[in-house]
This record gives sequence, structure tokens and C-alpha cells, in this order.
Amino acid sequence: MKTIYLASNSKARKQLLESLGLKFKVLPVNIKEMRVSKGISYAKLAQVNARKKAEEAALRVRDGVIIAADTIMVQGSKIFGKPKNLRDARRTLKSMSGKSQQVYTGIAVIEKEEGKGRAKMFLDCEKTKVDMDKISAKEIDAYFREISPLDKAGSFDIQGKGAFFVRGIEGCFYNVVGLPLRKLHLIFKKLNLKLFLFSLSAICYLLSAVFIAGCSTEYNIVTGEQEMYYYSTDKEVQMGQAITREAVKQLKPTDDPLVQKRVEDIGKKIAAVCDRKEISYHFYVVNEKDINAFSLPGGYVFVYKGLVDKVDNDDELAGVIGHEVGHIVARHSIKRLQGSQLYSVLRILTAAAPQTAEAGAAADVAVTQLMLGYSREDELLADQLGTRYALLAGYDPNAMITFLMKLQQIEKKRPLAEISYYKTHPYVPDRIRIVKQELNKGMNFNDYINIQDQPHK
Repeated sequence: MKTIYLASNSKARKQLLESLGLKFKVLPVNIKEMRVSKGISYAKLAQVNARKKAEEAALRVRDGVIIAADTIMVQGSKIFGKPKNLRDARRTLKSMSGKSQQVYTGIAVIEKEEGKGRAKMFLDCEKTKVDMDKISAKEIDAYFREISPLDKAGSFDIQGKGAFFVRGIEGCFYNVVGLPLRKLHLIFKKLNLKLFLFSLSAICYLLSAVFIAGCSTEYNIVTGEQEMYYYSTDKEVQMGQAITREAVKQLKPTDDPLVQKRVEDIGKKIAAVCDRKEISYHFYVVNEKDINAFSLPGGYVFVYKGLVDKVDNDDELAGVIGHEVGHIVARHSIKRLQGSQLYSVLRILTAAAPQTAEAGAAADVAVTQLMLGYSREDELLADQLGTRYALLAGYDPNAMITFLMKLQQIEKKRPLAEISYYKTHPYVPDRIRIVKQELNKGMNFNDYINIQDQPHK
């Protein structure tokens, strides 16, 4: 294996390469980085700076592979690099507060072989969108007491406590750290350097780096946890639109405008009180006789006509619609897809043109998977949320119990359909128990002996 040199004194880049299991030498360089585009693109600017660093380091070695990178953050037409001092760092973070910016990292790799002529050079660039929360002056001062911003482009570290300020990202996470690992891997492949031979831990780390390129970590208000999503809300909505187009092809929408309006009116009231309001909600009634309903990523709810016919009143229907909205609020559908073997499907849905055959096939697979249901824990949480949202929207939440008892009677009378509303749900008595707990109602002996699953704590 050739000697690898990192032409940077960046702690973050050093830690990333160490995590890969790479053995390398740090070779700091001192060049004046360009911070004015002068008619070239921001991506090209970052590449030019990275190339200069790599070329300077290459002059000091006879043989080996030199890695260099340069990261800039762009807001509008303003370019932020590493701050000059703490005052500059404060000014930078205040400028980013509550806004979106683009992070560009140029990467340059030179392979130099002693006794051979011209060295090989490879250039590339990665771009990531970063959305920041509002940051107060007190928060900035407290943050700077914990870390030094002077060696960080944009004056914050997304891999450390600077993550507290980041609302979400769209693109490669490691690009924001300072070294796009996927780009580095692709360049190493061109040089026939086997990253995957270094160590088992390196394999795991690199696989995760490639897999979660484009992820974002967000606080889930209903689970109370920081959760990782491979796609932003905008991408989730885009996926939902693609999957919905396929669902509408498979399931014929109702031709009864009154039924459609009834479901839409209830759905709008539920959406108005739910915990996730950054997306628009859409409600469809389809001409299917099964007692079923399901939700899709990004705010799309489908209710079967058979279910609408079976409810006794709007209160029961509100409980069902609230249940499906609960799945969307908790992002159960997006987590189900990204946690299965369907990651390639997600990539197609967010990369392919909406009307292509490839996107259509991917959406078809996603529809089938999402109609098969969620985990029992997810279903219990959706029952809790559905009951809560029905109450907040002005409906009688006790109707959820009467509807569930109705489902229990149907279960006893006939075998389960291939796809049914209760196929992968927890046992109905367990669901009734959860609704009672949400409403602070007394539980009887049957409620306790039927405990099998717990809702999300």
C-alpha cells in the first residue's frame, strides 16, 4: 500500500481518515485560500483551493498519495471560510441564524510515483444544503466557550455541539464535516486503491458513510428522540408524490364527491391540530370494499370506501384518519422504507424523473410495502396519536374504542383478508387498552391480561 498523506491540519479530517482505518501522515500546508469566486463557480473555487494544497504537499514527497480538501460555506453570494478571529466567527454564525446555506468541499487527490513522469491528479466537489435554526447571542457565546471556531469553515462543527443549531441537511453529512468520504472512495477506486481491505471497522464505517450520504438528524416531537432520516422533508414529500401517483393507478378514487368531501373535511381538522404542520396533508377515498386505510410519506392518506361505510359516525372516522396522520407525524412510512431493503427504491424516487418507468416501478414496490403495515409499536403509537388528535379536533375520542370493538367482531366472524386494516396491527384488545390509557380511562381485568405490546415511551 502506498503511503498516504493528508495535506491538512484539520482535526475533523484527521479523525475521519482514522475512523476508516487508514494509516496516513499529516502534511500541513500553508497556502492563501481564495475566498472570492472571480467569475468561477463556488464548486470550482473549492476545487482550486484543494488543488493548490495538494500540489504544495506533493512537492515535499517523492512517492505516495496526497489528499487535500477545502470547505467553504455560501449564503447568497457571500462566502464563509474559516473565521479570522472570534468576532468574525460570531458575525458568521449570526449571519447563518435561521437561514439556509450551501456547503462546498473541493477534494484533490494526487498519486505520485518515484521515477515516473507526471503525477496523476483527480478533482471533485460535493455540495450540501444546511438549514440552521435561530441562534441567540448567548447560545453562540456558550458554544464558543466549549469549542474553538477558528479552524472550522462556517464557525461550527456539525459532528459536535454545533449540531444543536442545525435544523436539517440535504446532501452528504461528511461534506459538512470537511471531507466527503463517498467522493474520496470513488477517487480511490480510480487509483485502484482498496479502501475495503484496511480493516473490518473500516468496512463498516465506510459502508455507513456511503449509505447515509444525504442523511439528516432531526428531533421527532412525538417520540421525543433525535432520529436519523436519509432524506429531508422536501425529499419525503417528493417521494410521497411519486408513490401517490402509483397508488391512484392501482386504487380507483371514489366517484362520490360527498364521501370525498366528508373525509377531506375531517382530515383537514385533524391535520390542523397534529404535531407536524410543515407539510400539506391530502386525503383520498378509493373504491375498495375492504376495511382499510393507509398513509404514505409526505402527508398522503388513503381511506377505503369499505371503511367509510362501516363507521357509524364522523367521530369513528376521525379516529381512523387521526391514526393515519399519526403515522405521518411520526414518519413511520419513511422509517419503514429506509429500514428495509428498499433503500435503492428511495434513491430512485428522489433522483429519477417523476414520470419515468424506473420511478413508476419503484413507487409500485413502495405502495405494496406500505400497505402491508407497520411494526406493532408504531401502530400503538398511531392509536395514541389518533385518539389525541380526534379529541383536539373536536370529535369524541371514545368513538375510537367503539370502532375497534367493531373490528374485533369482524375478526371473529371471517378470516383475515390478504390486505386488511387490522392485519399487522396489534391485537384489538391491546389497542383498546392503549386508547383507554391515552384518555385516562379506567382499565379492567381484560385490558391487563391482553397486554402484549407497549406504545412508544
